[in-house]
Amino acid sequence: QVQLVESGGGLVQDGGSVRLSCAASGRTFSNYGVGWFRQAPGKEREFVASFSWNGMRTFYANFVKGRFTFSRDNAKNTAYLQMNSLKPEDTAVYYCAARLYGSGGTTQNAYDYWGPGTQVTVSS
Repeated sequence: QVQLVESGGGLVQDGGSVRLSCAASGRTFSNYGVGWFRQAPGKEREFVASFSWNGMRTFYANFVKGRFTFSRDNAKNTAYLQMNSLKPEDTAVYYCAARLYGSGGTTQNAYDYWGPGTQVTVSS
Protein backbone atom coordinates (compact mmCIF):
# COMPACT_ATOMS: atom_id res chain seq x y z
CA GLN A 1 0.00 0.00 0.00
CA VAL A 2 0.98 3.65 -0.28
CA GLN A 3 1.23 6.17 2.57
CA LEU A 4 0.29 9.79 1.93
CA VAL A 5 1.20 12.92 3.86
CA GLU A 6 -0.03 16.41 2.98
CA SER A 7 1.86 19.60 3.80
CA GLY A 8 1.90 23.26 2.89
CA GLY A 9 -1.27 24.41 4.58
CA GLY A 10 -1.51 27.41 6.84
CA LEU A 11 -3.01 30.86 7.18
CA VAL A 12 -3.23 32.99 4.03
CA GLN A 13 -4.96 36.25 3.25
CA ASP A 14 -7.90 36.68 0.94
CA GLY A 15 -6.55 36.68 -2.64
CA GLY A 16 -3.34 34.95 -1.64
CA SER A 17 -1.75 31.73 -2.81
CA VAL A 18 -0.53 28.51 -1.30
CA ARG A 19 0.91 25.28 -2.67
CA LEU A 20 -0.04 22.01 -1.06
CA SER A 21 2.12 18.92 -1.38
CA CYS A 22 1.16 15.28 -1.11
CA ALA A 23 4.18 13.07 -0.47
CA ALA A 24 3.80 9.36 -1.12
CA SER A 25 5.86 6.47 0.17
CA GLY A 26 5.70 2.73 0.00
CA ARG A 27 4.96 2.14 -3.67
CA THR A 28 5.69 3.47 -7.13
CA PHE A 29 3.67 6.65 -7.07
CA SER A 30 3.49 6.92 -10.85
CA ASN A 31 1.08 3.97 -10.90
CA TYR A 32 -1.48 5.78 -8.77
CA GLY A 33 -4.35 8.04 -9.67
CA VAL A 34 -4.43 10.93 -7.19
CA GLY A 35 -7.20 13.20 -6.02
CA TRP A 36 -7.55 16.23 -3.78
CA PHE A 37 -10.61 16.73 -1.58
CA ARG A 38 -11.48 19.24 1.09
CA GLN A 39 -13.76 19.44 4.10
CA ALA A 40 -14.91 22.68 5.66
CA PRO A 41 -16.31 22.82 9.21
CA GLY A 42 -19.83 21.46 9.32
CA LYS A 43 -19.76 20.40 5.68
CA GLU A 44 -19.24 17.17 3.81
CA ARG A 45 -15.95 16.36 2.17
CA GLU A 46 -15.95 17.51 -1.45
CA PHE A 47 -13.92 16.90 -4.56
CA VAL A 48 -11.34 19.50 -5.64
CA ALA A 49 -9.12 18.04 -8.37
CA SER A 50 -7.74 14.75 -9.64
CA PHE A 51 -5.16 13.25 -11.96
CA SER A 52 -5.34 9.80 -13.57
CA TRP A 53 -2.45 7.44 -13.01
CA ASN A 54 -1.23 7.74 -16.61
CA GLY A 55 -1.62 11.51 -16.73
CA MET A 56 -4.18 11.32 -19.50
CA ARG A 57 -7.02 12.91 -17.53
CA THR A 58 -7.26 15.80 -15.10
CA PHE A 59 -10.49 16.94 -13.47
CA TYR A 60 -11.34 20.05 -11.48
CA ALA A 61 -14.37 21.01 -9.46
CA ASN A 62 -16.43 23.86 -10.88
CA PHE A 63 -15.61 26.15 -7.97
CA VAL A 64 -11.90 25.98 -8.88
CA LYS A 65 -12.59 28.08 -12.01
CA GLY A 66 -8.99 28.21 -13.13
CA ARG A 67 -7.66 29.20 -9.72
CA PHE A 68 -6.13 25.83 -8.79
CA THR A 69 -3.59 23.72 -10.68
CA PHE A 70 -2.84 20.07 -10.00
CA SER A 71 0.58 18.70 -10.91
CA ARG A 72 2.74 15.78 -9.95
CA ASP A 73 6.42 14.92 -9.93
CA ASN A 74 6.71 11.14 -10.08
CA ALA A 75 10.47 11.27 -9.57
CA LYS A 76 9.81 12.88 -6.18
CA ASN A 77 6.73 10.77 -5.43
CA THR A 78 4.85 14.00 -4.81
CA ALA A 79 1.67 15.63 -6.07
CA TYR A 80 0.98 19.34 -5.78
CA LEU A 81 -2.06 21.58 -5.65
CA GLN A 82 -1.25 25.19 -6.46
CA MET A 83 -4.07 27.39 -5.18
CA ASN A 84 -4.28 31.01 -6.28
CA SER A 85 -6.82 33.78 -5.70
CA LEU A 86 -7.91 32.13 -2.49
CA LYS A 87 -11.18 33.11 -0.87
CA PRO A 88 -12.43 32.70 2.71
CA GLU A 89 -14.79 29.98 1.47
CA ASP A 90 -11.74 27.93 0.49
CA THR A 91 -11.00 27.46 4.19
CA ALA A 92 -10.98 23.72 4.86
CA VAL A 93 -8.87 20.70 5.63
CA TYR A 94 -7.40 19.49 2.35
CA TYR A 95 -6.80 15.79 1.77
CA CYS A 96 -4.99 13.89 -0.93
CA ALA A 97 -6.05 10.38 -1.88
CA ALA A 98 -4.77 7.67 -4.18
CA ARG A 99 -5.76 4.46 -5.92
CA LEU A 100 -3.53 2.06 -7.81
CA TYR A 101 -4.14 2.58 -11.53
CA GLY A 102 -6.89 4.97 -10.61
CA SER A 103 -8.60 6.93 -13.36
CA GLY A 104 -8.79 10.16 -11.37
CA GLY A 105 -12.35 9.80 -10.12
CA THR A 106 -14.29 12.65 -8.55
CA THR A 107 -15.90 10.72 -5.70
CA GLN A 108 -14.39 9.55 -2.43
CA ASN A 109 -15.06 5.90 -3.16
CA ALA A 110 -12.72 6.12 -6.16
CA TYR A 111 -9.77 6.14 -3.75
CA ASP A 112 -8.34 3.65 -1.32
CA TYR A 113 -5.62 5.57 0.48
CA TRP A 114 -5.91 8.90 2.23
CA GLY A 115 -3.56 11.29 3.95
CA PRO A 116 -4.34 12.88 7.34
CA GLY A 117 -5.05 16.28 5.77
CA THR A 118 -3.62 19.78 6.06
CA GLN A 119 -5.51 22.87 7.21
CA VAL A 120 -5.83 25.88 4.94
CA THR A 121 -7.35 29.00 6.46
CA VAL A 122 -8.08 32.03 4.32
CA SER A 123 -8.62 35.23 6.27
CA SER A 124 -10.78 38.05 4.97
